[in-house]
Amino acid sequence: MPGSGTDSTKPWTAGGPLVILVEPQLGDNIGSAARAMGNFGLSRLRIVNPRQGWPNDRARTFAAGADRILDEAQLFPDLRAALHDVKFAFATTARERGMAKTVVGADAAAAEARSRMAAGEEVALVFGRERTGLYTEEVSLCDAILTLPVNPAFASLNLATCVAVTAYEWSKAESGGALPFAPPDRSPLADKGDLFAFFDHLETALQTSGFFRSPEKAPSTIRNLRNIFHRLGLTRQDLATLHGAVTALEEGREGREARKAENNARAAARKSGTGEAG
Repeated sequence: MPGSGTDSTKPWTAGGPLVILVEPQLGDNIGSAARAMGNFGLSRLRIVNPRQGWPNDRARTFAAGADRILDEAQLFPDLRAALHDVKFAFATTARERGMAKTVVGADAAAAEARSRMAAGEEVALVFGRERTGLYTEEVSLCDAILTLPVNPAFASLNLATCVAVTAYEWSKAESGGALPFAPPDRSPLADKGDLFAFFDHLETALQTSGFFRSPEKAPSTIRNLRNIFHRLGLTRQDLATLHGAVTALEEGREGREARKAENNARAAARKSGTGEAG
């Protein structure tokens, strides 16, 4: 899998509510918004009067592979036209508009959008201009206000960032919060017999190496070591690795080289047919 996280062998998640960008100023932000949409399973983009024209090469560059969203994007002259077939629209804004409209966060908007779309309604998420956002008249064309709990002293979000946060909440609602992958299955936990055998191996090696310098303190030191390993919840694979590490320390480099040479000699003898079977 490429480092960027893209994988063309997996199915492309599509659908979700419409994303409407009103008079975006930069193709860079259109492309970045499309990338965020692709990340979180939104695929239907409508663009209202983009200031740098359309199509836009910068948008394609910043989409970073979400080209199909740009290829299928629809162009409209104004927000009224873009909302012509929409039953329910959320206007995203960081400013209080003094309107008697429901105000929700991205998570509540995602939940309501899913419910409405399940009932057959077309739902839209409307995003404004990079510098000025949506005009009050445009907010009035929508049914509810979507806002985010940002720093009130610095509430201006980058357009693509706002799309990403909102799309993330949609994706989380759709998946039930399930992550795309889980940790691999662990090796079975070691039983006490395996653990005690490792303790014997480790303690014998430490005794041989002179680790226990004070006979009086050796019992308490051994207990501390055992307690450390008890707390770890070691698996059988963990113990196999630890046994190997202790053995390597016991043998040292010369011992390992000698064992390797001996094993190679036995293999060569078996191959020539002159060695002992087994």
